[in-house]
Amino acid sequence: MNQDLHTHLLGSSVGLGIIAENVVKTFGEVKALNGVSITIEPGTVLALLGPNGAGKTTLVRILTTLLKPDSGRAVVGGYEVVKDSQELRSIMGLAGQSAAIDDILTGRENLELVGKLYHLKKDETRRRAQQLLEQFDLLDAADRMAKTYSGGMRRRLDLAASLVGRPKILFLDEPTSGLDPRSRTDLWQVINKLVQEGTTILLTTQYLEEADHLADKIVVINHGKVIAEGTSDDLKSRVGGDVIEIHLVDHKKTLETGEIVKSLGSGEPKVDLDEGKVTLPVAKGTLVLAQVVRQLDAVNIELADIVLRRPTLDDVFLALTGHTAQ
Repeated sequence: MNQDLHTHLLGSSVGLGIIAENVVKTFGEVKALNGVSITIEPGTVLALLGPNGAGKTTLVRILTTLLKPDSGRAVVGGYEVVKDSQELRSIMGLAGQSAAIDDILTGRENLELVGKLYHLKKDETRRRAQQLLEQFDLLDAADRMAKTYSGGMRRRLDLAASLVGRPKILFLDEPTSGLDPRSRTDLWQVINKLVQEGTTILLTTQYLEEADHLADKIVVINHGKVIAEGTSDDLKSRVGGDVIEIHLVDHKKTLETGEIVKSLGSGEPKVDLDEGKVTLPVAKGTLVLAQVVRQLDAVNIELADIVLRRPTLDDVFLALTGHTAQ
């Protein structure tokens, strides 16, 4: 590991950050991680974005001591993930993709069990469980067995469990998967509050608006490699300027439309045959919009809709990987 980075991370409060350098993990012939390096400053949120199978969960499992890397090093909260695994587990929380709760215990008992594992005092454990049950809207179901919970309730209970020990570093692997919009918004508020209190968070997500809303920094990973990183605005600038989104009445004319407008864009148009949609990055949106309408009208291509907008992280994903996040 670069000595300057290592010293930086271990110094004072910066020790509550995360760094991984050249992490490699192979499963058989599949290289899940191929030299991944990331740095997360303390008290910030890093969103790790990538399509399914990109290596996001593998990296989380290594950083949380559940897997050992084949090579490379990682330091979390000032602890080496391999050498200091026991100490690291005492300061971190993890909510994985699958809810890790005991079905035969009640919601309250699940949280109190986690408190015991963190060696909290009995009174503190009870207070903490009560606070989290209220915070995640589970109080009415607190004394029911978890096996009677709906999928969304189980997810909220699992998230609550990851916070029992007031972790300084929190790993959230697609935390809002399966949550309704209200619960997702509530969790965003919880995450914002945790960051204000100094918690460092690594978040993986398939909801690009989630990364846009929460993350101080975004890392895009694909085929086990980091392919881009920066703020949301940094990544959007990779698309360039504005985006014109063309929706056609006749989907059969989608490819033809892409060819017609190609010369007007600042980058290659993206064509979606199923939706009858062409997405065109442009440097001067307002001027080009009028030209697009005139050229398509001249060849009798009928528009269902046409929109000029700022690029989203979906557009970034498409530009970087050739496909959407899903």
